[in-house]
Amino acid sequence: MTPRILFRTFAFAEIVTWAGLITAMILRGTGVTDAMVGPAGGVHGFVFLGYCVITVFVWVNQRWRPVTGLLGLASAIVPFATLPFELVVDRRGLLGSTWRLGRGGDTPRNLIERLQAWVLRHPILSVLMLVVGVSVAFTVLLWLGPPVPRD
Repeated sequence: MTPRILFRTFAFAEIVTWAGLITAMILRGTGVTDAMVGPAGGVHGFVFLGYCVITVFVWVNQRWRPVTGLLGLASAIVPFATLPFELVVDRRGLLGSTWRLGRGGDTPRNLIERLQAWVLRHPILSVLMLVVGVSVAFTVLLWLGPPVPRD
């Protein structure tokens, strides 16, 4: 999977889960049902964390300027903002078609690039570790409670 496809997939998933969460909140606010907020919020939270990890991963690979990377992360906070961000970085050629630090690629220059090179050379183990890491972070955040207290 290329950096472009991976990033675009997570940017789209972030949009879909925002739509689900907003719909669930409207249903709760209009008195239709509370039942969808928990599942929709959980799925959105999981995808949000995944999007953030993928954004940093692509940021390192593509050598984005700090402003670009930070805007990518911030776009996940605003509903549906990952779409315009993704379109702009794609149009500017900032989403690559290869992994720069993959096998036979560039030599890593620092700790973060060495970590990314390791991940790219051990994809199955890395995905398992990512799922466990995101799951742990997600569980801790669920334990802490929702970001906005409910009345």
